Amino acid sequence: MPDNCAGRIPGGRGGVLGLAGVALAAALFGVDIAAAAAPPASPEDQTLFLIGDAGKPAPGGDPVLVALRRDLASRGERATVVFLGDNIYPAGLPPEDRAGHAEALRRLDAQIDAARDTGARVIFVPGNHDWRGRGTEGLESVKRQQKRIEDRGGPHAAHLPRNGCPGPEVMDVGESLRLVALDTQWWLRPHGGPDAPPAACGSRSEAEVIASLRVALSAEGRDVVMITHHPPMSGGPHGGKFGLRQHLFPLTDSVSWLWLPLPGLGSAYPLLRQGGLFSQDINSRPYARMRSAIASALREHPPLAWAAGHEHVLQVIEDSSYGRVLVSGAGVYGHTSRVRNVRGSLFRSSRSGYMRIDLLGSGRPRLTVLEVAREGASREAYKSDLAAVPPLSSRP
Repeated sequence: MPDNCAGRIPGGRGGVLGLAGVALAAALFGVDIAAAAAPPASPEDQTLFLIGDAGKPAPGGDPVLVALRRDLASRGERATVVFLGDNIYPAGLPPEDRAGHAEALRRLDAQIDAARDTGARVIFVPGNHDWRGRGTEGLESVKRQQKRIEDRGGPHAAHLPRNGCPGPEVMDVGESLRLVALDTQWWLRPHGGPDAPPAACGSRSEAEVIASLRVALSAEGRDVVMITHHPPMSGGPHGGKFGLRQHLFPLTDSVSWLWLPLPGLGSAYPLLRQGGLFSQDINSRPYARMRSAIASALREHPPLAWAAGHEHVLQVIEDSSYGRVLVSGAGVYGHTSRVRNVRGSLFRSSRSGYMRIDLLGSGRPRLTVLEVAREGASREAYKSDLAAVPPLSSRP
């Protein structure tokens, strides 16, 4: 078992007993187990917040983070918030002596501070923008981010998976919730040489990660939410869905104000992305291998939800191959993308916001999608009770 594994959540009979079996599985399969903060007084009720791609918040208080902090404060120790990657745009946390270090810290600290002193737990999952370049530079960037989160956030804050490992890393919260964290950017990078996972990681190959994931998903009596940066499905640009703007003004995807018309030539950009040229897009070969491998681990024990960011939209999807997919990547006000329906779409929005899952001891979990306005007010745009996901198909 890796040295960074801890086998219990302080306090709460369910947290200790629930992790006993996982600790044994960790020794056999390399599942990393994180220690959570003390559970609330009523462990049957938990609230999980999901927000992604919040790595470029407006100075002085981004409206989405303002709304999130208000929600977290109202629930206190019953709340857990997961930031679903791309926590620092555009290229992670550089060393102190590099240009951009102070601004990168401000962007990360704004997210950490949204949960500070509320009593809520806060978890950060790394995204592609958090891995700065290739080789050891990317790994060191992720480790710097982890240290900042732990130092500033204290015992209620965690960066999962830890130490640049691919995961899965398990966190049991209270008596009803299990979070299973994967670093999906690991799948889209080279696995050897300087990009190889650290030796202390419990899982260091694709086969080991999937074997460990199968174990982590087997959580009798708990609702499992798998947390990653990359989703398996999307109705946005990463899923190959483009609007007229991308064909006529493709440069606006990189520079929002650069409305330079490139008719004809501009269509090459979305067509190349639809063809899978870029690894960060769902149609690329590395991405397809990743989602197929993860889907194979979900079939016997599908989680309550697969939560991810990456796409700057809000989507709720139910699919026979991937189960319930929640895409919550609109964590910065105004930083959103066009979105279309895909197979199994139940809700889609191009507005900024985040998601909330209320896990009530007296009934089914309940999903709420919240959209946030410029002044920081939020509204419920979608709400649904969440039934257990049936066994999944073997054909994506």
